Amino acid sequence: MKQVNIDIRMAGLGGQGVVTAAHILGTAVVHTGKYAVVNPFFGAEKRLAPTESYVRISDEPIYDRGEVMYPDVIAVFAPQVITAGKSHSIPFYSGLRNGGLVVVNSEEPVINDKDMAEIDKMGARAVYVPATKLAVDFAGTDLATNMTMLGALCGLAPGLVDLDSLLTAVEERFSGKSKIVASGTTAALDDAIKSKFDRAAALVEKNLVAIREAFRYANR
Repeated sequence: MKQVNIDIRMAGLGGQGVVTAAHILGTAVVHTGKYAVVNPFFGAEKRLAPTESYVRISDEPIYDRGEVMYPDVIAVFAPQVITAGKSHSIPFYSGLRNGGLVVVNSEEPVINDKDMAEIDKMGARAVYVPATKLAVDFAGTDLATNMTMLGALCGLAPGLVDLDSLLTAVEERFSGKSKIVASGTTAALDDAIKSKFDRAAALVEKNLVAIREAFRYANR
């Protein structure tokens, strides 16, 4: 049986919950019985600074914990990663494998013709998802953009993780059941999101709705 390996690079700006999203995805993968390794990469922990997180998925134990150099999937959480070069990987699609997938949070195309030609040459596809708009519409805050990006990823890359496992991982994260130890900035972001709602239960429900709607959007 062929071994399943999927390497994911998530790129965004500090404060967008890129690290949180990677942790949740990794947890969801483990719930399916597969293996996952999550590795964040960032410089100074400050808002709007370039941030990346890497998720490795396999049906066998994973021993490589370094940076994902050759991703199968690239998730771009902010258009500025592309338009302003706010990325640790230059160009943003660096190392993308043939037949790969790029998911960009944007309501309009932001990849220039030259870069798009390179992506096409690799037989890869680029998909735009209005993740921030979906977050505001269904969760009531742009702080849930990382949730809608996860929902979109789940819909666009079916082999990644199933929706139920993703929803379970989100519930664990925000109900306090998760065993993950977050960085100071990530923990502060979680607290900022929680402050938007009266109870943690309301936060979880809003996030679950946003994820489902993003999943539906990706499967239109």
